[in-house]
Amino acid sequence: MHQSKILFRQLFEKSSSTYTYLLADPESQEGILIDPVKETIERDLKLLKELNIALKYILDTHVHADHITSSSELKEKTGAQIVLGKATNVECADILLADQEELKFGGLTIKAIATPGHTNGCTSYLCESYLFSGDTLLIRGNGRTDFQEGSSETLFHSVREKLFTLPDSTIVFPGHNYDGHLMSTIGEEKAHNPRLGLNKSFEEFKEIMENLNLAEPKKIDIAVPANLKCGRN
Repeated sequence: MHQSKILFRQLFEKSSSTYTYLLADPESQEGILIDPVKETIERDLKLLKELNIALKYILDTHVHADHITSSSELKEKTGAQIVLGKATNVECADILLADQEELKFGGLTIKAIATPGHTNGCTSYLCESYLFSGDTLLIRGNGRTDFQEGSSETLFHSVREKLFTLPDSTIVFPGHNYDGHLMSTIGEEKAHNPRLGLNKSFEEFKEIMENLNLAEPKKIDIAVPANLKCGRN
């Protein structure tokens, strides 16, 4: 593969603190969107038009509980294909990627890494040195494991055995951030993540996760059913 420069934009939806990512190959103008949100579809369509990007794939990292994806609407407007991880079993997806499967857009390749734990179907995506970790690995944190078939043990192994084996210089772009951080690196998270850092045992991680006492996501009752239909209510 030729080392293509990546056209990259990190976008934010404030009510759910969700990041949406746009990547494109500047030579072919083919692009992808990761984790688009229903409320910001007009912003995203406008940006695609301004940058003259032909959207090829719409990828969700998992079936979200805190916001509704805009994937179906984006597919209608752009003709792009909807992509999720295989373990989601989402019937409306055009492509369900298994662990280590790849997709090409222009001269770029994005690889699926199955990282269950927050949900069974959680998938991280790696494009060159950019890792899109969804809710599996957050900056100095991780996604909750107390609903949607969550498992602290599974998430711990996903991070330690799949993500922390990537080069330390790999840039981590998470699904959310609530503290204003935009990105991290694998090396940083190994050193400084207070739950999953290499100085923490699984027993310590499990105890942390069992004592979070988090409220249910406000939109879970509408978001999960809608996202199982790729954003259709």
